[in-house]
Amino acid sequence: MNPIIELLKQQNIADEQITAIFKELTENPLMAMATIGNLGIPPEQLQPVMMQVMTNPSLIKEAVEELGLDFSAVEKAKQQLDDQNS
Repeated sequence: MNPIIELLKQQNIADEQITAIFKELTENPLMAMATIGNLGIPPEQLQPVMMQVMTNPSLIKEAVEELGLDFSAVEKAKQQLDDQNS
């Protein structure tokens, strides 16, 4: 199981909410990070997973695919962020 999804499940986050978080991640990554921050996951548990994501961004793609969502939306959101920061 993807470590991001595994952490969320360990924190008793419902499958529907996990799917909603990753759907939000595909549409608005900054908002999704705020949502994840508001879940009340202890920092000592969240930080190692975030470090994994930073060193291996494909974990997000794997999680999105594991949940059956469209990864192309993630790429589109990333491009929009890049365009805003240019």
